[in-house]
Amino acid sequence: MQYLIGFIIALFIALTGVGAGTITVPVLVLFLGVPAPVAVSIGLTFSAAVKLILVPSQILRKNVAWRTLGFMLAGGVPGVVIGSLFLKHLVTVGEQNLLNALLGSILVTTAAWQIANSFKPMKANENARDRSPLLAWLMLPVGAEVGFSSAGAGALGSAALLSLTPLLPAQVVGTDIAFGFIVSLIGSGAHWFSHASNTELLLQLIAGGVLGAVSGTLLSAHVPRRPLRFALWVWLLILGGQFLFNSYQVWAAPRKAAVVEVHAAGLK
Repeated sequence: MQYLIGFIIALFIALTGVGAGTITVPVLVLFLGVPAPVAVSIGLTFSAAVKLILVPSQILRKNVAWRTLGFMLAGGVPGVVIGSLFLKHLVTVGEQNLLNALLGSILVTTAAWQIANSFKPMKANENARDRSPLLAWLMLPVGAEVGFSSAGAGALGSAALLSLTPLLPAQVVGTDIAFGFIVSLIGSGAHWFSHASNTELLLQLIAGGVLGAVSGTLLSAHVPRRPLRFALWVWLLILGGQFLFNSYQVWAAPRKAAVVEVHAAGLK
């Protein structure tokens, strides 16, 4: 099952461009019962492994804008460390239900934003003024989100690049992939040292993911990307809603039990 899940996730990443962490975490938590902190760690490492295959080709095609990437990393690297430490804090104080609620909120917000913008063409304004230095500030919260949830680098990074730089679409994609790879690699390292990982499960996902990435690359020219992306984001929106519903049930259960006890005591 784990090999199949890795294959399917990597297949959809190759076909849609949706980030590995965004798909991996909800699938692991909801379908395999993996604890959220471990799922985030695996999502980051799996994302770095998948993007490791993609980054060299983007460099060879000269699609990575190194100066712009430097500004992104100036904010993204400390951000991902902060997000990782915040996640570790929630685990330490036993706030597992709050963690699930926050992950669900991030997933729902990201999916809803992507659905709302899914039919807009990816256009870059070559005459726009280069405001790349602002990326250092904007990527700080993005990096924090990646460190905390393993999601968000792709969607938010691309939006920032399109808004603040005159980069061509291919350069936006290449620079964002390189940014996602580096912050995922750093984030996975931070989680690894906190022992929030499952090496056996990670290797099984990567083994299936290699075949899925190759298959998706071969099929990508024959499969329409936008309808598939839209369907995937709708599905992730539902999964995010499931996170929130489960969190609410856990939060409400003790209160319902207390009401029942009070009512029972009154009957006596």
